[in-house]
Amino acid sequence: MVYSYIKGLVNYAVNKNLIEKDDIVYATNRVLALLKLDDYVDEIAEELELHELLKGITDYAVSKNLINDSITERDIFDTELMAIFTDRPSNVIKKYNVIYAKDKLLATNWYYDFSVATNYIRKDRIQKDVKWKTDTEYGKLDITINLSKPEKDPKAIAAMKNQKASSYPMCQLCKENEGYLGRLNHPARGNHRIIPLHMEGEDFYLQYSPYVYYNEHCIVFNKVHKPMIIDKPTMRKLLSFVDYLPHYFVGSNADLPIVGGSILAHEHFQGGHYHFAMEDAKSIYDFKVDGYPNCSLSIVKWPLSVIRVHSNNKDEIANLAEHILNTWIDYSDEEVSIYAYTDGVRHNTITPIVRKKDGLYEMDLVLRNNLTTEEYPLGLFHPHQEYHHIKKENIGLIEVMGLAVLPARLKNEMAEVKEILLGRAKISEATEKHEAWIKELQAKYQFNEENVDSIVKEEIGKTYAKILENAGVYKMTEEGINHFKKFTKAL
Repeated sequence: MVYSYIKGLVNYAVNKNLIEKDDIVYATNRVLALLKLDDYVDEIAEELELHELLKGITDYAVSKNLINDSITERDIFDTELMAIFTDRPSNVIKKYNVIYAKDKLLATNWYYDFSVATNYIRKDRIQKDVKWKTDTEYGKLDITINLSKPEKDPKAIAAMKNQKASSYPMCQLCKENEGYLGRLNHPARGNHRIIPLHMEGEDFYLQYSPYVYYNEHCIVFNKVHKPMIIDKPTMRKLLSFVDYLPHYFVGSNADLPIVGGSILAHEHFQGGHYHFAMEDAKSIYDFKVDGYPNCSLSIVKWPLSVIRVHSNNKDEIANLAEHILNTWIDYSDEEVSIYAYTDGVRHNTITPIVRKKDGLYEMDLVLRNNLTTEEYPLGLFHPHQEYHHIKKENIGLIEVMGLAVLPARLKNEMAEVKEILLGRAKISEATEKHEAWIKELQAKYQFNEENVDSIVKEEIGKTYAKILENAGVYKMTEEGINHFKKFTKAL
């Protein structure tokens, strides 16, 4: 059967324009080499989905003891298979730039489709993600239970005991990942291709996230491995990026722990072609700041604390963003538990997001604070303990904009919770963390087969809205809004 899978994979590559017909014999031989085969039988091609073709060939590799049967080693092997059909970086860059010169939207369309076709973006895994929208007072929030990012592989963890330590590539964002084989503790990137760009005198690269939390989820990372920082140059880079790709938004995680992203050691931004609920947040208070005549500002109705700025002047909006950031860094309001410093440790920063709309720059500056207290040791403006059964991880850029990235464990746990709500199961070790929430739901609803799924999803979405409210330094109450206005006066 392996020959029919090989032929099917080669035909797939031709059909997706990854290779040309003149490349068929060469590509076939490269696959045979990877499988340690020195013979070939021209069988009828398997007409299957890409992931099925790759599984068929990888199963053969396992059966011949070419690799161990673990998720990690399978991923490394099937990535090497796809690397055979993935063009050299220089050719990919040339193709992208030719299309970009004619049409920026078509350029990103081509690059995204290429990243899917090469299986760098594993569509079969992303399709397993559980997704829905929940109506809240802040609009329709996106809720996702992420199943596409591989869980820690127990076999790989065991094998890593014998693996030599390596610092190459230095992190999962570094440019040296392009074409990298991968190892037990570092993902395979043989089919990974990046696009160079220049912003504010520095070299960056564009890539897509292999986990695609939303449409065309891209990452823009610095050529140099240097730490994340939120400052005026960062604001200017974000503004430059939406000049480069005006149909994309872009944002940066904050630069402090708890309110920042998972990789603070390498400067990077995230963007894409997606409309988040945050974008539709309406103004509840408009104001101006002296010295910035071309900028209009507003507080918008959103669970986190957002100042939205519009301007047609790139220099002025960057200068104003720096002014707001610097004012916020040193700003305290003890009446609402906002402390700029404790014991000399800084707590205030900003999560910035930039879009281009109708010829104007639109910048959302989200005020963040990472203070911890005895009552809230993981963070006062962080998901509170009563919601940890749903999510206890940091609220980063993607969550800030209204897209919940919930842990994979929830899929099975929610299946059990539904059985409990229908009276067919009891609390287990896996669901005891949800016990208080289950009792609340039982008191609030009468459950049946028809409504249990929709109610549980809606209640998860409402819980996520409360989690975002936890992360807001100014609550959307009369008192909170008044204190927020007080901060705007300090500008």
